Amino acid sequence: MTIHFRHHDSLRVFVDVARYPSFSEAAEALHMTKGAISYQIKLLEAQLGMALFVRGARGSTLTRAGKNLLALSESRYRDLESDLLALRGLSSETLTIGVSTYFAARWLSPRLTAFMQLHPGIVLRLQPMVRLFDLEQQGVDVAIRWGHGRWDDADILPFMPLPTYPMGNRAAFEAVQQGGARRALQRLTLLRDHDDSNAWTDWWSHAGWPARRRRDTLIILDPNVRVQAVIDGQGVALMDALVQSEIDAGALWVLSDTGLTDYGYWLARPRRTRHNVAADHFIAWMQAQTTVNAAV
Repeated sequence: MTIHFRHHDSLRVFVDVARYPSFSEAAEALHMTKGAISYQIKLLEAQLGMALFVRGARGSTLTRAGKNLLALSESRYRDLESDLLALRGLSSETLTIGVSTYFAARWLSPRLTAFMQLHPGIVLRLQPMVRLFDLEQQGVDVAIRWGHGRWDDADILPFMPLPTYPMGNRAAFEAVQQGGARRALQRLTLLRDHDDSNAWTDWWSHAGWPARRRRDTLIILDPNVRVQAVIDGQGVALMDALVQSEIDAGALWVLSDTGLTDYGYWLARPRRTRHNVAADHFIAWMQAQTTVNAAV
């Protein structure tokens, strides 16, 4: 007996809803009621005979089956949308780039015109993100990440090595001049980019100093906000040459010559079954643009 799948509308809703951390946020973004979304998801789960979400007080997360279905469905919908464009005589393909507003404003945006001129058939969509993970769930084709590059949740490609150094405002610099970098940095508040960041631990190790458990740390996810917090004297942070204009203006000061030379920016590509030619073009173009000297 042939069993026909009859809930394509529910599947389309599932793909859209899966990009959001909760049904409530999805309902607001998609202009639907939460009840309507729950109904469609329940229909789909009943048809498939599997749970797609784990519901909790703080939101909803995909089950393993849900993640597999999302990856499968997204690729099929992208293929269908491409075929429909071709049927209409159009060739544009949308490529979603996950990027921090910090990197977008300071490096990427001024260069994008050149890519668009080379590839007029690709429509770029910049998606501002503060945590550049869970790329498939967020519909990102390529992400630009900062760090050491040793991640196992995506295909990581080399892009732009850019050493990072401890930086602070003038008062922090004067504290270093008076008491030395080690003493000053043990006393100043350390600003971090997220809860599980190891950047400061890596730096202390690289400097050859034992890291201490610190309670006086401040987590600021947005890099632009973190830069301003350092300028305002709220602490010190690890930064790179993309803040050269603030250094030249005397708003930021390098506090140590010791840097994390293996840090920089990397291209992260979600592991999907469908080969994305537009992503290939963007990655090749990005890698061709960059040298350390081109970063500032």
